[in-house]
Amino acid sequence: MDVRNQVSFTDYFVICSGSSSRMLQSLADVVLDKIREEYRLHGKKQGVGEGGWILLDLGDIVVHLFSPERREFYQLEDLWKEAKTLVKLH
Repeated sequence: MDVRNQVSFTDYFVICSGSSSRMLQSLADVVLDKIREEYRLHGKKQGVGEGGWILLDLGDIVVHLFSPERREFYQLEDLWKEAKTLVKLH
């Protein structure tokens, strides 16, 4: 989601779901490893898979990794509905 016109702390949100705490942890690890390898960026990770929400702060991009229940509860897509959705996969 392009949130440049809505917030000052980042440009884009990436929002995705994982079906288990292990999957959320694995997704977070892979994203951080690839960002470090390919772009030499060091992101900050907040949260744990068992909590149902992991946030990766990559500067201009913030990645939200949710369990389905947490994603439904927080409804970030609705909260930031004025932001332009760039890609949506199901």
